[in-house]
Parts: sequence; C-alpha cells; structure tokens
Amino acid sequence: MSRFQFVADNSATFEVKRLCALVEIERSSYYAWKAGAPARTDRAAADAELAERIRVIHEADNTVGAPRVTAELNDGVPAGERVNHKRVARVMRAAGIAGYVKKRRVRTTIPEPSDQLIPDLLKRDFTADAPGRRYVGDITYLPLADGTNLYLATVIDCYSRRLAGWAVADHMRTSLVEDALTAAAATRGGSGGLAGAIFHSDHGSVYTSKDYAKLCARLGVTQSMGAVGTSADNALAESFNATLKREVLQDAACWPDELICRRQLFRWLTRYNTKRRHSWCRYQSPSTYEARWAATLPTAA
Repeated sequence: MSRFQFVADNSATFEVKRLCALVEIERSSYYAWKAGAPARTDRAAADAELAERIRVIHEADNTVGAPRVTAELNDGVPAGERVNHKRVARVMRAAGIAGYVKKRRVRTTIPEPSDQLIPDLLKRDFTADAPGRRYVGDITYLPLADGTNLYLATVIDCYSRRLAGWAVADHMRTSLVEDALTAAAATRGGSGGLAGAIFHSDHGSVYTSKDYAKLCARLGVTQSMGAVGTSADNALAESFNATLKREVLQDAACWPDELICRRQLFRWLTRYNTKRRHSWCRYQSPSTYEARWAATLPTAA
C-alpha cells in the first residue's frame, strides 16, 4: 500500500493534516494524487485490456518477448494508435507474462581441420545488400529420448535471415548438407538459383568434402569458411540453432521420438520463415522482409 492510499483509507477517522505528517508527505501532494485517481483508474482499465491482448499473442507463441509482442500489436495499426514498447514491457511484467529464456546453452558444432584452402569471405560480416547474395549454414544435432540423434543442416540468407534450404537425417554424411543446399537452390528458382552466391560454413568434414565442393561448383556457389574451432566465425548459423532449440525444446532435454521431432521441427521452421517476427527484419518475418525488398525494385516498362 502506498502512503497516499494509507491517508485516503484513514481520512474519515483522522485529520488529513495529521496523517500526512505521520507518513511524511505534503498535503498538496496527497490532494494532487487524489485528484488524479480517475485518470489512474482509466489507465488501469486500459492496461488490463492490453494485458488480455498480450496474453492472446503469448498463448499462441510463448517465446515472444516485449519487442515482438509490440510489433504484433502494432501491425497494420495507424501511427496514432500504436502502443509503445516500454508500456508493453511494463504491462507484461505486471501481468507476469514473459518470453521464454533458455536456462543453458549447449555447444553443438565440432569443426574439423581441412586439407582444402578455403578463405573466409565474410570475416564475421553476416550482412548482404540483397537476398540471394550470401548464405551461412551449419549442422546441429536434435537429441531423441532413446539416446539417438537426428541432424539438421541449414542454409540461411544473410540479407533476410530466411531459411532458404534445410534437410533432416539420422546421419551427418555429406548427403545431408548436399540436400540442404539443393533445397536452397530450388527455393531460389532451380539449379541456377544460387549462381554467384557465397556459402559460408565451419570446417566440418562434410563441408570440406570433394563431393560438396563439386555440388557448389555445379550450382555456381563460392565456398567460404571461418577459422578452425572458432564458432564466432559462423555466429549467424550458431544463433539460429540456439534459437530453434530454445523455442522448440524449451526446458525439455530431448524430443520424445523421431516423428514428434520432425513434426515440431517442420512446424517451427515454416513459422520461422513466414510468421515469426525477427528483430533483424525490423520485426517482420523473413519472407515479408524479402517481399518488401522485392516491391522496391523497378518494374520493366
């Protein structure tokens, strides 16, 4: 209870002057607080209504925090009616609503030395001036309850963070990363869809294999690799893997079985591209971010 409320609750029994002196506040401050009561009631009602709207968004995806909730609330809303992210954060705290935060992080990439000399063309600059220019990729393991693993290979566009290609298998053979890169080429328009692009990875043996090099050459892709044993040189892919496991597994140690893992993975990866708001994309989904870029291109006469 605030000191002002204490004075209000006891003002019918005791003199306001004495009560204010007792709790060490100015009478003028008390009367100003009392005059503002209607406005506080209105704000409380508005905050309660906002909390319910936030709860609906959070129940649909319990991983979202205040920035993404704000973007969702303001999507398509006129500028004068938008809600401030600080207010959203305050209301979420008061209502006990929070985005999921993983308690620990597990390292998943184990690089291997390579006998090929492949330069680092990105130098930790995971940006691009247009879609389809630069990609990063990695393999992460997906633990199952029976002690086995599935493995996910990814191809992520540096411009939009869109997952252009991916593949899942119960092995880490070269065909896994080949399938992911081939899927990315199909996403970008077929066999020539990746022509001229850079693909950056770690020094895992599948990425340094001759078969993978042949596929990159056939698709017109230039390989790039960071230093051996340095995860920061492929930080964008590492971050994607960590986000996936944090938001899908949350506090679970593994998936119950392969079927559930594949279903949940497909659902999340699809949502990641089309629905999940990404801070890099100004809180738009990667697909929307790319579509708005395409809309700025000049049209042929």
